[in-house]
Amino acid sequence: MDLLPIGQFARLSRLSVKQLRHYAELGLLRPAHIDDDSGYRYYHPSQARQALSIGLLRSLDVPLAVIGQVLSGTEGALGRVRDDLEAELQRRQRTLAALERVMSEGLPAAQVVEVEEPSRLVAVTGEQAAGDLDIARATSACVARLLAAAGTAVREPQLIGLFPVELTEPCTVEVALVTGEPIAGTRPRVLPGGRFAQATHVGPYDQVTLTAHALLAWCAERGQAAGGPIREVYVSDPARTPPDQLVTHLQIPLED
Repeated sequence: MDLLPIGQFARLSRLSVKQLRHYAELGLLRPAHIDDDSGYRYYHPSQARQALSIGLLRSLDVPLAVIGQVLSGTEGALGRVRDDLEAELQRRQRTLAALERVMSEGLPAAQVVEVEEPSRLVAVTGEQAAGDLDIARATSACVARLLAAAGTAVREPQLIGLFPVELTEPCTVEVALVTGEPIAGTRPRVLPGGRFAQATHVGPYDQVTLTAHALLAWCAERGQAAGGPIREVYVSDPARTPPDQLVTHLQIPLED
């Protein structure tokens, strides 16, 4: 069968000429022939299936780099894309839930009080988060390590999350376990006491940012720089408390 010029092949494969040129540069779909004199590009009709496959995968938000792996037969390539899409869907669902809360209750305006906190001996472990979407995973990993290290030595564990004020990408989050004595496999640290601005969040952990917003706004209105780290004192046991009833105290250290 005769070769097809790029314009005709583009119509056949439902791609644009620009897309075909781009895919050729990436090595995804090279022309069957390029005229040495004119530079015109020609494709074989049998390449239409591959071109249509590229278009299909792009419509499914598959990155071009992964499309190359799929076309070369790499196993598991699409599984990673599915996992990424599922994570994005969960993030969108959390965002929607937070937006609905703002719509029903208005902009966050949690009551803020000033509290005095004593210094505490704690066991600390940290985890790097790739970004804000990875903070929940990193925090859960820290909690799991602390509880595993503590075992039965701590009957009613008091956990405190420690988060940077500016969530850069990547960032390191830490969780402290109040112990009173060192625990093997963790870093002992004295968590400083002092004066803190505190707001109480009631609801799922993934909506804590709403209360954090109100707390930061309170500090800003009073000319208080938001020192760090921001503490999340976990009052409720998530294993026995419904998500909408979880109680968390958010604390920001205040300058004297």
